[in-house]
Amino acid sequence: MYLVFALINAWIGGSLAGMVRLNLYNPSWQIVSPHLYNELMTMHATIMIFLTLMVSLAGFGNYLVPLMIGARDMAFPRLNAFSFWLMLPAAFMLYGSFFVVGGSAAGGWWSLPPLSTRQFSAGYGQDLWCLAIIILGIASIMGAINFLVTIIDMRAPSMSWGKVPLFVWSWAVTAWMLLLALPVLSGAMIMLLSDRWLNTGFFRPALGGDPLLYQHLFWFFGHPEVYIMILPAFGMLSHIIPCMARKKLFGYKGMVLALWAIGIIGFMVWAHHMFTSGISSGARMWFSMASMCISVPTGVKIYSWLASCWGGVIRFSTAMKFSLGFIFTFVLGGLSGLMLAVVPFDIQVHNTYFVVAHIHYVLVGGTVMVLFAGAYFWFPKMSGRMLSEKAGNWVFWLFFIGMNWVFMPMHLLGIEGMSRRVASYRPEFKSLNQFISMGFPLMALAGLIFTIDIVRNLRGPRNAPDDPWNSNVIEQHLEWETSSPPPAYNFAEFPEVR
Repeated sequence: MYLVFALINAWIGGSLAGMVRLNLYNPSWQIVSPHLYNELMTMHATIMIFLTLMVSLAGFGNYLVPLMIGARDMAFPRLNAFSFWLMLPAAFMLYGSFFVVGGSAAGGWWSLPPLSTRQFSAGYGQDLWCLAIIILGIASIMGAINFLVTIIDMRAPSMSWGKVPLFVWSWAVTAWMLLLALPVLSGAMIMLLSDRWLNTGFFRPALGGDPLLYQHLFWFFGHPEVYIMILPAFGMLSHIIPCMARKKLFGYKGMVLALWAIGIIGFMVWAHHMFTSGISSGARMWFSMASMCISVPTGVKIYSWLASCWGGVIRFSTAMKFSLGFIFTFVLGGLSGLMLAVVPFDIQVHNTYFVVAHIHYVLVGGTVMVLFAGAYFWFPKMSGRMLSEKAGNWVFWLFFIGMNWVFMPMHLLGIEGMSRRVASYRPEFKSLNQFISMGFPLMALAGLIFTIDIVRNLRGPRNAPDDPWNSNVIEQHLEWETSSPPPAYNFAEFPEVR
């Protein structure tokens, strides 16, 4: 249910992105009004982050974590179901906000005051947005508790901590991050709603408040959120690459330590989003150095994946192509992130398309690429059917070329000074924007082929073997020791972990 729900939201959020790119094809075009443009931009980011990436990663986690640790199910199945069903009213609130008086939220996915106050966002859409984020936060907190209890208490007796798969480790770190970050976000949403309706002054300078407080609260969640969306993808990659390279994973202990290091340092870098907000030079220096330091454990993971490939007999399946494509695009996103950690450079490109390019290289070139890889790798286990490698080849190249086509030129746009979140722009940016918009159909076509392939295969016979990739020949993985798809109880008895 998580994965189907995420796929539906991906198409909705992607359609909003297509409308944004169509509007930016020509500076004189006004296909939508500037206010509606801001609504589309805000809802695109919100849908893709909260209803697509987080939900899809939770779907893989809920399905694979019990299989990987030899458990029959998550620790609290009903809590798991409740967590999912809470997402539906939140989604209805977000989508329904387009039809209320004043339209949906239009202040960006961060909704910074004073733009999100009633003075500038008088409609009910902003309130629905805040309520939806609170509900989604509650759902994610319950899911995080479920993951932690499952990982700690439900492992097979013979599975020591030193034998826990890296995907499970990645969810252990992610769950702790969710428990620490989401209450802060929910608190910020409650304070914003209070300012809007109860005339409090948390973020209103006229009443003694400070809008900068909201930035601190939001980005204390907002930057760890990036790692919440990428760490499970790291864990997935740590299973796919060794299997396709026919080698054991290089540096298991280092990879586990790197996960925890990223999770810890990720809470120490939030104010690098605020270098232009007036924070002190000492704070700038600290957050700049911390932002650079987080690249060290990330680099450990990149080199470990490359070392796992070195000397291997690589099988260039669709899953492996997406995995290698991830390394290329994610490294580029990381390099632009290092540039943004340098205060003088960040001040120059703050709120420009350089930042848009960076975050999309991390999330689209990072998380989305791994989600494709994971879908092709674990779809046989989930459904008992093999996705088409021929169609997968088209999906990979269309998406990889389209993604770089769309987001690579945005670095240049940002350096040249084009602001993000604007419905029009100066004429000198027209050629680059037209070039960028022409790349979007390639990504959409890749998504269409992928969706059609899934639907077509689900209607066909189950023909996948229990271990189609011969994964257990290289190293033991419990999910490949059951049938494809596994029975409702996963394992009749606890499996023996060697």
